[in-house]
Amino acid sequence: MTICADEWIIEQSKHHGMIEPFEEAQVRSVGEKQVISYGVSSYGYDIRVSRHFRIFTNVHGTVVDPKAFDPKGMVEVEGDTCLIPPNSFALALSVEYFRIPRNVMTLCVGKSTYARCGIIVNVTPFEPGWEGQAVLEISNTTPLPAKIYAGEGLAQVLFFRGEKACKTSYADRKGKYQHQQGIKLPTL
Repeated sequence: MTICADEWIIEQSKHHGMIEPFEEAQVRSVGEKQVISYGVSSYGYDIRVSRHFRIFTNVHGTVVDPKAFDPKGMVEVEGDTCLIPPNSFALALSVEYFRIPRNVMTLCVGKSTYARCGIIVNVTPFEPGWEGQAVLEISNTTPLPAKIYAGEGLAQVLFFRGEKACKTSYADRKGKYQHQQGIKLPTL
């Protein structure tokens, strides 16, 4: 496998719709306002977080069970910012929609600006053939509330290209998170 450089990412996105909407260069400000960067980087793409979040809450006393997930354990938040309570967790949605080629595997990792504040984005692969908006898992590891900015960079996707396409893609397996739009909760 080889890591894909910015030229390849630009080519795939402009001509094959791999990332939509797509920013061909790093965006560090919008008008007069500085933002946490997003867009093409040297060997990846910095993705933005949308205005849609789900934050864990203990209001209903539910148990987090990946085999029988109870959505009452979360509250929905929509806004330009999201406050994640101390030592808590949230799900968020990427602005971008992805179409991962059959010969590409990605890793989505957190950005250093947030990590230096104790805000960790779970490392997540986007498998060959996967398509959809990314659901981003965010942990606030601090004893303080943590602020996330919608419309700004939250994570970086690194692209690794294989010499040939995989035998069985995520789409071929009919993966449960294929074509996801909106925050899809855990499912079996």
